[in-house]
Amino acid sequence: MNTLKNQITDALKTAMRAKEMATVTVIRSLQAAIKQIEIDDRIELEEPQVLAVVEKQIKQRKESVKAFQGANREDLASKEQAEIEILSQFLPEAMTEEALDSLIEQTITAQGATSMKDMGKVMNSLRPIIAGRADPAQVSAKIKAKLA
Repeated sequence: MNTLKNQITDALKTAMRAKEMATVTVIRSLQAAIKQIEIDDRIELEEPQVLAVVEKQIKQRKESVKAFQGANREDLASKEQAEIEILSQFLPEAMTEEALDSLIEQTITAQGATSMKDMGKVMNSLRPIIAGRADPAQVSAKIKAKLA
């Protein structure tokens, strides 16, 4: 079984052979973040935890893009955007809108959710399913629209 950590290592080796230094730098920073958590918590990260680290790295870069664009630094914003694209290769395939809407409907029905008070239950049951495949903020907005 090819784990996410192995995919990251393989991508690093490929980038090093191709002398793509920007890609090497991004992947090394990702590996450093994973290793830091493993050392701090004295654990070996499992697949969902590694995926969470990748998502966190992408989220940080998206925030940087917004900040750089707000400061009219398109050069830095485009660099961060390129890093997001490099990191995105480690995420699972994104869900389609139709599949996401269907999943939300099924979960709302299964949880018996009828009002905004039930939103937490719905979101918590969806979180492991959508990890890395859909933006949680977008999912949250869709749930709010259906429960409102």
